[in-house]
Amino acid sequence: MKRVLVIGSGGREHALVWQLKQSPQVEKVYCAPGNAGIAADAECVDIKVGELEKLADFAVSKKISLTVVGPEAPLCDGIVDVFKARGLKIFGPDKKAAQLEGSKDFAKRFMVKYGIPTAASETFENPDEACAYIDSQFDAGAKGIVVKADGLAAGKGVLVAENRTGAKDFVKECFDGAFGAAGTKVVIEERLVGEEASVLALTDGKTIVQMVSSQDHKRIFDRDLGPNTGGMGAYSPAPVVTKEVEARIEEEVLKPFLKGINEEGLYFRGVIFCGVMIDDDKPKVLEFNVRFGDPEIQPVMRRFEGDWFDVLEKTVDGKLDEAELKWKKDAAISVVIASGGYPGEYETGKEITGLENAAAAEAVVFHCGTAKKDGKIVTAGGRVLGVSAVGRSVREAIFAAYYGVREIKFDGMFYRNDIGAKALRRPSKNMPAAKAWMFLGALFLCCVVWCLGGWKSGELWRFTAAKGVVSLYLTIRCLVFALRKKLTYRIAVGSFLLLFFMMILMVVFKVAKTPAPQNDAPEAAVIENTVSK
Repeated sequence: MKRVLVIGSGGREHALVWQLKQSPQVEKVYCAPGNAGIAADAECVDIKVGELEKLADFAVSKKISLTVVGPEAPLCDGIVDVFKARGLKIFGPDKKAAQLEGSKDFAKRFMVKYGIPTAASETFENPDEACAYIDSQFDAGAKGIVVKADGLAAGKGVLVAENRTGAKDFVKECFDGAFGAAGTKVVIEERLVGEEASVLALTDGKTIVQMVSSQDHKRIFDRDLGPNTGGMGAYSPAPVVTKEVEARIEEEVLKPFLKGINEEGLYFRGVIFCGVMIDDDKPKVLEFNVRFGDPEIQPVMRRFEGDWFDVLEKTVDGKLDEAELKWKKDAAISVVIASGGYPGEYETGKEITGLENAAAAEAVVFHCGTAKKDGKIVTAGGRVLGVSAVGRSVREAIFAAYYGVREIKFDGMFYRNDIGAKALRRPSKNMPAAKAWMFLGALFLCCVVWCLGGWKSGELWRFTAAKGVVSLYLTIRCLVFALRKKLTYRIAVGSFLLLFFMMILMVVFKVAKTPAPQNDAPEAAVIENTVSK
């Protein structure tokens, strides 16, 4: 039986612990440092994530079979190098490879070199040069611009600026130390349009395997308003990542990534997180992360079925091609409950109640920032809990998760009310070209038969004309959508339903307009009687 050490103290680590604990191969899970919720599923160890040598000592003393690193900071500090030097098995990239997240500039140069589609960008180490570049972009007609602190900033060192003033102010914040050493260099890139999605892929340096898609909600308020956060919720799968988009990500992003880490000599046996922007089914990479996304991993773990330990161990052993990844067809969602004031200043130590009620409602509550005080669970971070649920559809999962959310109470708690709503608003999927033209042929044939059938039977010309107008409208409308490659299943089904409805309506009108046959029998009887008399 195996022993596992998970490093970290957030919702991501709780989700990993929760799944690893279910492996038939695992007898014990440790988490350093963990939190009050993780303590229910693993033994928490009082070692900070930055104490690399102490963590390695602990792994040796407890005969840990596999260590899984949650947050990015220890990876960028070289924890994998420390563990490898002591012969310890650990999931993640080494310090050099971790620069793919630790430095936006490093990642950008890597993408450009290996032909991975991304936004055009420039890097600056001088605020005046950066501001001059911002002016030049807006003078050239840019509708917006993205400014990023080069280093790690807990997901907050990014601004999507609508105007030059906001962009320049953020540049000054970076160089004035708002993000510490992370802001001594900035990357300024074009603003991409489209819909964002998160794609996780496991790699052992030889094989790369795409996991199920998800979509994060970065902004603090509903309708994607307000400042960026570490993530206010996520759901899986993301409808924007269709099979066609998934295939393009495989060919245009993941395969070049695998080629790049090998040609650059980067040790990478872990997970690569690709934040992508999708426009017209074309993906462009916004960023790389070298660890599981949080909160994305929460719904993803809810959908996984199988032996998670086996998958991670085979990844580290260079045998990823032998691993079996199974996913539920169900949708999953996780709603983050945050402390009032987050992502700015917030208070901690608030007692949390209702956790048992949420669990009774079949929600799994992952703890992001909690602690135990006087026997009670209290808040200990900005993001406090991730309430997750599964359902046969995104709508069903949303209902179940929010039912669990409303069972939980603590002073000042805050959450978004629209996690997953984008999936519900998403338009129907476009029909493939071949199916679109087959549908048009069938629709046209139905319309012709309908119109000619009435004309041959000698119906009123007004009925035939009305049929022709309806048929012409439906056929031309669908033809336009097909030519623009925007004919969706919803439009197709709606057109047939409208045609069927009009057929029924015409029949009703015809019946109403047809005069009832007159009964001449009584009059004939009268004549007959008169003659006989």
